[in-house]
Amino acid sequence: MKKILVVFTGGTIGSVALNGAIDTSSNAPFKLLQLFERHYPDHAHIHFETLQPLQILSENLAPAAWKIMIEAIESAVPDRYDGIIVTHGTDTLAYSAAALSFYFHALAKPVLLVSSDYPLENPQSNGLANFICAVEFIRQDISNGVFAPYRNAGKTMHIHRGSRLTCSLQLTGDFYSVRNKNFMTVEGNRFMPAENSRDLTQAVSKFALKPQFSNRILMIKPYPGLDYSQFKLNGVEAVLHDLYHSGTACATEQWGKQHSLIEFLQSCRDHDLPVYLAPAFKSDNAYQSTRELIDHGANMIWNMSIEAVYAKLMLSYGNFTAMEEIAGFLDSNIAHEKIDYP
Repeated sequence: MKKILVVFTGGTIGSVALNGAIDTSSNAPFKLLQLFERHYPDHAHIHFETLQPLQILSENLAPAAWKIMIEAIESAVPDRYDGIIVTHGTDTLAYSAAALSFYFHALAKPVLLVSSDYPLENPQSNGLANFICAVEFIRQDISNGVFAPYRNAGKTMHIHRGSRLTCSLQLTGDFYSVRNKNFMTVEGNRFMPAENSRDLTQAVSKFALKPQFSNRILMIKPYPGLDYSQFKLNGVEAVLHDLYHSGTACATEQWGKQHSLIEFLQSCRDHDLPVYLAPAFKSDNAYQSTRELIDHGANMIWNMSIEAVYAKLMLSYGNFTAMEEIAGFLDSNIAHEKIDYP
């Protein structure tokens, strides 16, 4: 008998479609467990205990919701269970997966985030299949850590590390790991290491953390014509600047100082604000614009997804005050978040 804690938080997997609108429903969690019993032959060997600390669509999620999830899980005493399943919406799934990966990095239990691309009553929904995969992952004692099982439309089921999951591709409901390095592929009830998931990085450090996430991290997305003069830096603790796929952002004043990240770095220095850049791979060669940004004081966080960096920054600034401690936490590899290059 496997004992599993299921933490319901809403999302599409916890929603119904009614009168042309999809919204959370108090009946959806029971629907999921009913469908599981109907489609899982050995359901009598699985004992669920449930919590519902949240009932929201995940686009409405804020970092304070992670604290609620974490405290709900900890109040249930995770050591009492063989594993934990968190149902979650898809819009902010990658951010929550990263946040839980870092916070629970030392937990010797599997935690799986389960989502659905359509409400459960839709025959195209992958929610039940993702949930069954999570249960089987726990039942077979595959691994400890935070993971997300997800089957893209018409594709094989994959297991993603929570610290490497990226947001869904535009105009699709598909999910991938960074550089397509899935943790496992699943066929039937067989879990197989993915061919492209050779993991050379080792999670080595452990930190005593509180479920505190700073809400004063400003994240900026690059686009042609970005005007940095529009940003007000009052109340900001640190800036995270996303990069183009080649690890670059505008470093020229050719089109005006207000469009240059180098000029913005100076403004941040004037406000005593650290600026972090991601994502980018650390290699022998880098674009000149990237080197200029580093030379002008930007802190590059190498070999991590932007979602993971954002969650880790919020957790670090929520837990530490000394810059040395923050830098040590960011440099650590506590949840296999750092990706091997190439």
